[in-house]
Amino acid sequence: MQLEDILTPERCYCDVKGVSKKRLLKTISEYTEKNVGYLDANTIFDALMARERLGSTGLGNGIAIPHCKIPQCREVIGCIFTLEEPVDFDSVDSKPVDLLFILIVPDEQSDTHVKILGQVAELFNDENFCFILRNTHNGDDLYSVAITH
Repeated sequence: MQLEDILTPERCYCDVKGVSKKRLLKTISEYTEKNVGYLDANTIFDALMARERLGSTGLGNGIAIPHCKIPQCREVIGCIFTLEEPVDFDSVDSKPVDLLFILIVPDEQSDTHVKILGQVAELFNDENFCFILRNTHNGDDLYSVAITH
């Protein structure tokens, strides 16, 4: 599966404000609800928070990949967020996060979930790729960078 299969320009957000991990996940849930339409922000938020309680999705180097499975989800959904200011995300290296990839998958797609997580983690392990994303300030440009890398 390619990023363009799960990501759209409308799901790429730059310079988002985040005060705390919890508030940021709430904001992400609201943005996702507006874009996807059929998933409720509270459902998304609850699923993301439940996953975070199992262990932080902060990978280190300012990157987090919050992800969850939602029964009502009809498709694999990806979103990219760059933050105006880094937020503490309980990352493994204790560094605040300023770059996030959100992944939401239908309940029955566990194999797809794991496969995409691996692909995204590998992609975000590329320092040059992350540098370019962090210095992009337009959703359409963020999308273009993400799918052409």
